[in-house]
Amino acid sequence: MGRKYFGTDGVRGRVGEAPITPDFVMRLGYAAGVTLVAREKLPTGERPAVLIGKDTRISGYLLEAALEAGFAAAGVDVMLAGPIPTPAVAYLTRALRLQAGVVISASHNPFYDNGIKFFSAGGTKLPDIVEAEIEERLERPMGCVDSSQLGRAMRINDAAGRYIEFCKSTFPNEMDLRGLRIALDCAHGAAYHIAPRVFHELGADVVAVGVDPNGLNINDGVGATRPEFLRQAVLANAADIGIALDGDGDRLIMVDRHGEVYDGDKLIYVIAAARKAEGRLDGVIGTLMSNLGFEHAIVRLGVPFARAKVGDRYVLEMLHERGWKLGGENSGHIICLDRHSTGDGIVSALQVLAALKQHGKTLAEACADLVFYPQKLVNVRLPAGFDWRADQGIASAQADADAALGNNGRVLLRPSGTEPLLRVMVEGRDGALVERLARQIAEAVQEAVT
Repeated sequence: MGRKYFGTDGVRGRVGEAPITPDFVMRLGYAAGVTLVAREKLPTGERPAVLIGKDTRISGYLLEAALEAGFAAAGVDVMLAGPIPTPAVAYLTRALRLQAGVVISASHNPFYDNGIKFFSAGGTKLPDIVEAEIEERLERPMGCVDSSQLGRAMRINDAAGRYIEFCKSTFPNEMDLRGLRIALDCAHGAAYHIAPRVFHELGADVVAVGVDPNGLNINDGVGATRPEFLRQAVLANAADIGIALDGDGDRLIMVDRHGEVYDGDKLIYVIAAARKAEGRLDGVIGTLMSNLGFEHAIVRLGVPFARAKVGDRYVLEMLHERGWKLGGENSGHIICLDRHSTGDGIVSALQVLAALKQHGKTLAEACADLVFYPQKLVNVRLPAGFDWRADQGIASAQADADAALGNNGRVLLRPSGTEPLLRVMVEGRDGALVERLARQIAEAVQEAVT
């Protein structure tokens, strides 16, 4: 299904450039309000309401006001939660029985980008069909309900506290984190005032970094996409383990006491192995980017494995289709449906810590059976409208790489859903060959666009 505005994770772009402009975001709020109200069958006299949360970008103030105006014009009440992680919006939307949740965030992107993503009343990301309906409504003129029906806005002052208690509830009651020193990198993002309290209140000695947002420094050299910062914090503070979140708190990367970095594949494996041992794992969903070594390790556990398209929304859809509970991406989006309705960096970290504590293992010991294939990812910037699939030079380079790898690897080319990039991924047993083939394909793409 072709979509004009929505990517794999909502509507995203550079602030001040289409579509992330105040007028468009106001129309988006109105279109979403009209669409969601039409789909919900509310009792007579009950007013529809949505929750809006945001990360720490300076543009959040601007976009929050625009969204609020759009929803009010559609006759929808707005509850403002302020800076809270994306999964907190999903939780509170469900807990407060609201019609939708809205997050103002560009996740791991720089501060000058921002975006809008929606959650359903059940705390899950909107399906493609609903986003298509919102896009169709955007093509029509914006209206406004009668003054007596305009939406109202109110602030939820205890949003952070509610979510902190929810996160703690996902950790086993009989366990605590006493004696554990955690270096915690919050990426100067939405979890800066929440994550440290969660781990501290569970008993950990927390060394918090990336907790001084100024509107401009979110993800700037910190967070889950920059694990070297966490690695240095772990080593400098003699921490037992390190936890890094991204700007909106739904992505997780961890570091052990020796500075070794553990991505989403490894962390999902830790959770999977523990749950398999406890007899409560039906299957695991990865993505097209999941390492072959990860897939083979899951299969060795005697657990079914399947791949979804890249994007945590597609992992979630496949989990629901199969009735499984665990899945995610190597980028650090981890979904534990027995704990939350969506991916959650804090909750996922707690599941890893619970697995390690219950089985008396370190991260290194828990991942001892994992042998990853070398994997190389190269991002190549694409001009707007460029059809890379139709280019013969790119197709030829990909075919040559497939032939060179044979059955010992794979090649994946896919456009980013959040940035104007083509992601070139090559994976195989021979690291030198993988590097060379990835470089050759990337060069073919670069030649095609210049």
